[in-house]
Amino acid sequence: MGGFSLWHWLIVGLVVLLLFGKGRFSDMMGDVAKGLKSFKKGMSEDEEAAAAAQRRIEAGPAPTPTPAPAVEPTPAATPAPDAERR
Repeated sequence: MGGFSLWHWLIVGLVVLLLFGKGRFSDMMGDVAKGLKSFKKGMSEDEEAAAAAQRRIEAGPAPTPTPAPAVEPTPAATPAPDAERR
């Protein structure tokens, strides 16, 4: 009772093809391939986001803007009394 030989695996593969049919099997393989591509794309997007975050961390904190100096209001000039009105 050793391991399965090549003939055993060929028979199992033939039975699987007969049960699922050629079309279903190729559809399943296509779905698996799409899933793998989607997984790889998601992983690369995660790595890009992590790299961007690392660059922001290494750059240090953003400089804070310095507030403008406070300007005191000048008192309004009072008009001089008009000599002609008196």
